[in-house]
Amino acid sequence: MSVKTAKYLRLLLSYLIIFIGLAIVIYPILWVVGSSFNPGRSLSSSSIIPQNASLIHYRALWESDYLIWYWNTIKISIITMIIAVTLISLMGFSFSRYRFIGRKNGLMLFLILQMIPQFLAIIGIFVLLNMIGLLNTHLALILLYTGGLIPMNTWLAKGYFDTIPRELDESARIDGAGHFTIFFKIILPLGKPILAVVALFSFITPFTEFILASLILRTSDKQTLAVGLFKLISNDFGNSFTQFAAGSVLIAIPISILFLSLQRYFVSGLTAGGTKG
Repeated sequence: MSVKTAKYLRLLLSYLIIFIGLAIVIYPILWVVGSSFNPGRSLSSSSIIPQNASLIHYRALWESDYLIWYWNTIKISIITMIIAVTLISLMGFSFSRYRFIGRKNGLMLFLILQMIPQFLAIIGIFVLLNMIGLLNTHLALILLYTGGLIPMNTWLAKGYFDTIPRELDESARIDGAGHFTIFFKIILPLGKPILAVVALFSFITPFTEFILASLILRTSDKQTLAVGLFKLISNDFGNSFTQFAAGSVLIAIPISILFLSLQRYFVSGLTAGGTKG
């Protein structure tokens, strides 16, 4: 086999693998979008390309509690994102730049907590929230989501901050800068890529998490999209899979907007990570 033939075969194999990967990712998305425009309530009679496309399922969502669930989820996502990014950036900076008693043990504790899913402590969480009167409140979910995001993302932020040269801190201290000045003027601007990743993870969590939300939120006016949409397919005598598909499509809108607005930081983070050190 000639070198030219081998090159074409490798190129063909690469495109084939990419095509298979795209098909695996795109096919379910196309099916959900197509089902949302199909009339009827069953997925068995739906198709990717609807023959009689209709917006009836989207109109039905506006007449239900969907807007309330949407607002609840957006509110929880934004507050969780703000608190998580603030705490994680401060903790990542502290573990990266300072040496203090318990630093190593704290990092090890975060590493261990990453291995333990929150739902394993679901009984203890329920009892604790019931004792302090936080059942059926959004505050409980915000605290739980923020606490669950801190261990893994603190490690990510700490690792990225470690790549920022310490000489910048020392130069700023010579010029009279304090700890907070260094954090806000040097670390945060250079750490935007990793903070963008943390913000995206924090924002997506309330949209995709179901177990804790279904345990804590009891009334329809408090529920999130994950719990509310589950009702559409959990009724044995009234499954609305196509309406569920329409609700799922609308969920992607705020996540896509946030991803596109932060995309430039993701790209800069990848390029910076390839040149630092």
